[in-house]
This record gives sequence, structure tokens and C-alpha cells, in this order.
Amino acid sequence: MNTMVERELELTFVLSSDRRVPVPARLIYRTDDPYAVHITFHTASDHPVHWTFARELLAEGLFRPSGTGDVRIWPATPDDRGALLLALSSPQGEALLEASAAVVSGWLERTLRLVPPGAESERLGMDNGLAELFASSEGESQSG
Repeated sequence: MNTMVERELELTFVLSSDRRVPVPARLIYRTDDPYAVHITFHTASDHPVHWTFARELLAEGLFRPSGTGDVRIWPATPDDRGALLLALSSPQGEALLEASAAVVSGWLERTLRLVPPGAESERLGMDNGLAELFASSEGESQSG
């Protein structure tokens, strides 16, 4: 059975030190995609913006700078876990977003209770698929 954990939240798009714009968003975690978190930004356009990245990256980013390249996450200040910064980069541009660390952490905790770290592969059914694959290939090699 696949389960989804969703959370509506408001992020802040940081344009400069004195200019910020609220951006409604939705965090999504699906047990059928257990390594990933999905975030949808509800912009003023008819087409929301979707990003997907590793759940582990988000978990690490709550405590220390994490990620390279397209997605980087870190606490706003080392001593205060009140805000979480999320830097996104694509060929279309870059964005720096700020979120409530408590809101993100609470949502992330729900996903970790649902699928604990290290148990993701069980949700994919890869072990069963590999066992079936090896069983069928062993049967073919013994009969041929």
C-alpha cells in the first residue's frame, strides 16, 4: 500500500536582504518513491514549479550545510534552528528560499516514522524483484 505525506507551507523567496516574497508550497513524500521528497511551488502562473531531491539531503540540511549543485540546504544560522534555507539552481535561474525549520522538521519526522532511514529499498520491492530475477536465471542456466 502506498501512502503520501503532504504539508502545505509558506516559504519566503529571498530576493535581497530587504526584499522577500511569500511563496505557497506543498511538501510531498510518497512511500512508492521512498528516497525522494517533492516540493511544488504555487507561483502566480498557471503552471506550478516542481522539484524533487533526496530525503536524506533535506534531513542533513536541517543540521548542517548539505548538497552541491542544483539543491543546497542549510540552517539559517548555526546556533538557531528557526529557519532553513534552500538554494535551487537550474538553467532558468536561481532561487533562495527560506522555510520554518520546525514545520519542515515536523513533516520530515512523519516521513521517517513511515519509512525509517535504511528501510527505503524494502518499499521499492527490489529484493523480491531481484530474487525472482535470479531464480528465473538459475532455472534457465540449469535447463540449458
